[in-house]
Amino acid sequence: MTKCATVSIIGRPSSGKSTFINSICEAKVSITSSIPQTTRNTIKGIYTDTRGQIIFLDTPGIHNSEANLNLKLMEVAKTAIEDCDAILYMIDPKREPGAEENMIVSILSESKRPIVLCINKKDIATDSEIERAKEFLKTAFPSITVHPLCASALEDDGLDEILIALFATAPEGPLLYSEDTRTDQDLEFRISEIIREKTISNLKEELPHSLFVEIADLQYDKAANEVWIRAFINVEHESQKGIIVGKGGTNIRRIRIASFSALKHIFPSAKLQIDLRVKTAPRWRQNEILLKKMIK
Repeated sequence: MTKCATVSIIGRPSSGKSTFINSICEAKVSITSSIPQTTRNTIKGIYTDTRGQIIFLDTPGIHNSEANLNLKLMEVAKTAIEDCDAILYMIDPKREPGAEENMIVSILSESKRPIVLCINKKDIATDSEIERAKEFLKTAFPSITVHPLCASALEDDGLDEILIALFATAPEGPLLYSEDTRTDQDLEFRISEIIREKTISNLKEELPHSLFVEIADLQYDKAANEVWIRAFINVEHESQKGIIVGKGGTNIRRIRIASFSALKHIFPSAKLQIDLRVKTAPRWRQNEILLKKMIK
């Protein structure tokens, strides 16, 4: 009998959750960035082998802030904890455990779900940093007798051990998705996330939390093998538009080229056209209707 489980990946911002889910699923499922809280939704990544299937939920990083956007992201992460079969708690050993890590421990301690502990980024952490993380986790979760697993999502190192631990907690059941499915995201969402990722990675200014991407037009003519995309990069202030556009349009052109290259992995043989524009959406992070539509 095969096994099937939903696993929520929980951790502080930039602990490597999105990199892990992309590595384990061998596909571009979740966007990545060194900027904290790039992930705004619960992203599903689906792993399948002869043992069964694990549906990974990549959640927004848990961050201690009263900002409206952050509170919405916290709700998403907490819902993922409630809706899963097991939890993969990922910690970055390069950062000393503090108030945010203690807050996560408090949240997870209330859950009755099985928890697998993972120390990520072992490729760049020192032995003393890894040992500090181990001691923190052992103290925080004294009832978990299995030692924390060390891994490097970036280097694909230690992922098999994590899968073994997660399948050990998984209940028996049929596959929920076909064996070749890597994510259940709709096409429009995947496109908007890729453009947002490339916008963030090509900006030197601290704008990532001030922008969002909306797809205004998506035409996919499968018969002609042509794809037409018009997307708006939205910012809060008029002055921020110039930063994204850049002098003589250099930034927006660079963002478009990077987005085009990434989207060719989704449409490898299609004739692809992308029209990128920038507009303002004042105080969008205080817009409850927009946030409910955007964050889920």
